[in-house]
Amino acid sequence: MFLIPDPVGRFFHRMASPPHFYALTEKLMPWLVGIFLILLACGLYGGLYLAPPDYQQGDSYRIIYIHVPSAWMSLFIYIVMAVTGAIGLVWRIKLAEIVAISSASVGASFTFIALVTGSLWGKPMWGTWWVWDARLTSELVLLFLYLGVIGLYNAIDDKRTASKAVAILALVGVVNIPIIHYSVEWWSTLHQGPTVTKMDKPSIHVTMLVPLLLMAVAFKFYYVIAMLQRARLELLQRERTANWVKKLLTEPTP
Repeated sequence: MFLIPDPVGRFFHRMASPPHFYALTEKLMPWLVGIFLILLACGLYGGLYLAPPDYQQGDSYRIIYIHVPSAWMSLFIYIVMAVTGAIGLVWRIKLAEIVAISSASVGASFTFIALVTGSLWGKPMWGTWWVWDARLTSELVLLFLYLGVIGLYNAIDDKRTASKAVAILALVGVVNIPIIHYSVEWWSTLHQGPTVTKMDKPSIHVTMLVPLLLMAVAFKFYYVIAMLQRARLELLQRERTANWVKKLLTEPTP
């Protein structure tokens, strides 16, 4: 039988404790915001100023520094939502349920940004704002899945029951993730193929690649910040009758 080392077990046990989670995230928040701002500033400076114009697209390609990280985040956050939803579904861990639903609105925002910036980029490149391309259509389905999770959660009053329902929906929707990722390889589409996540050398110059990766990491930090802020509020709402919340609300603000 596989046994979790005792220090690791204690760590996860403490992280599953709502008071410990709330206190720890409060301490981490300034650091997370600081790192995010530094990465964002470096990524934008590198992408908008240091990176050279593309030999075909000129400066219009620079929208990739918003579009591509947003598209990556739309997939990443959905996977996080499905995994934490499954953890909450199987082990009934309240914080896992909270992380899952707190991720939904952030993921929906990134998906919407990816679709809008993709349309803005597609107009000069393809001559149209939208086509029912395999990549675009499956990304739109992803947005509907996020909105479905949010709507289903808000439609059920009992939040433990709501968490179970949205976990099931999120797990069913996971089938769309590989479709989005491999759509440009499985079907003939207008959307360009992979340029960074290739098995061989990425077909993008390093001066363009580095700012793109910086923006991708910055967006991940933003997701953590936004998700934790929503999770903290959701946790207070669910635990409003608990003694630690009452004590927190009665303590004087420093």
